[in-house]
Amino acid sequence: MSKYLISANINGDEVDFACYADQTLMEVLRENLHMTGTKNGCGSGDCGACTVIMNGRPVNSCLVLGAELQGADIETIEGMSKGNELHPLQQKFLDHAALQCGICTPGFLNMAKSLLEKNPDPTETEVRFALAGNLCRCTGYDKIVRAVLDAAEEMRTTTS
Repeated sequence: MSKYLISANINGDEVDFACYADQTLMEVLRENLHMTGTKNGCGSGDCGACTVIMNGRPVNSCLVLGAELQGADIETIEGMSKGNELHPLQQKFLDHAALQCGICTPGFLNMAKSLLEKNPDPTETEVRFALAGNLCRCTGYDKIVRAVLDAAEEMRTTTS
């Protein structure tokens, strides 16, 4: 089987890689590019653990083929913080103990980031609706929702 040569922007960097036609974006990130922050929860698009932001929209990376990425703009959990400075969402997840085992956390963070970029002042209902495609087996959802709402408030006050 031949490989496709792909150029994409990943976390602000132009990246060239080769992948097989049947490799998913999740596999490319984890296996080819050694970016293991994106997690494989189910492999069928049901849990949201592998959520990344592609061309400004959250996607389940287990459902996108790597060969489709030519020219794409991809944001992963590895690009969320700036050096040692955590993104407000990451800090609020820590502050609210909104994580335990960590498998679902990158997907929740990327989904929440996408939400807050489009809606910086969401209601609790809007947060719950936005995160409905992400599953957590450890923490329950209240701490996650509280962390997102708290991060939204902090982000609004620091940017205004």
